[in-house]
Amino acid sequence: MQPEFWHKKWAANQIGFHLPQVNPHLKRFWPALSLEEGTRVLVPLCGKSLDLLWLAHQGHEVLGVELSEKAIEEFFSEHGFDPAISEQGPFKVYRAGSIELWCGDFFELTAGDVADCSALYDRAALIALPAEMRERYAAHLKRILPKESHGLLITLDYDQAQMPGPPFAVLDDEVRRLFGDSWALKILEDQDVLSESGKFLEAGVTRLEERVYRVSSR
Repeated sequence: MQPEFWHKKWAANQIGFHLPQVNPHLKRFWPALSLEEGTRVLVPLCGKSLDLLWLAHQGHEVLGVELSEKAIEEFFSEHGFDPAISEQGPFKVYRAGSIELWCGDFFELTAGDVADCSALYDRAALIALPAEMRERYAAHLKRILPKESHGLLITLDYDQAQMPGPPFAVLDDEVRRLFGDSWALKILEDQDVLSESGKFLEAGVTRLEERVYRVSSR
């Protein structure tokens, strides 16, 4: 999957993955992580998610990484922010208040870039990637994030033969294979969401589970 795929999606406004509200799992489960105010949260492949704003309102510093500059510009304009713009290595950095959105390739992030991030929120990154890129993604997170980082990972589980991704099906066995050697994983919710997922129903998908993990690196 090449960057041009996502640029075309944003250019055509084909962003069905964008939720028009804060993710309810984030609101429900994030407070139980008991993170200190000011904790910096890494949000890979963040798009223009309202979750970024919610995390900032909880007192966090937010570092979102997004390939599409259009998504980043829309996030700030839609919320009335006038971001300062700078450069950080290969990234173009937009910052307003406690929210920084880095425009560029997530795989170019270094450990130094996220040395002060001790939290992770992944609602739409892992499931946006095909299998071979999920391997790279998990390995890259392991390389760059500090030990004892905590957060939430949200996945979808369905019969991939019934619909091509993205979003891709990422089964529990794969999550444990990718992350189990360096992260403690706990399932907080495993919910059937097919009835509220029109795209999947239209494609003939017969089962759709949304799974929420609490993750802690070790």
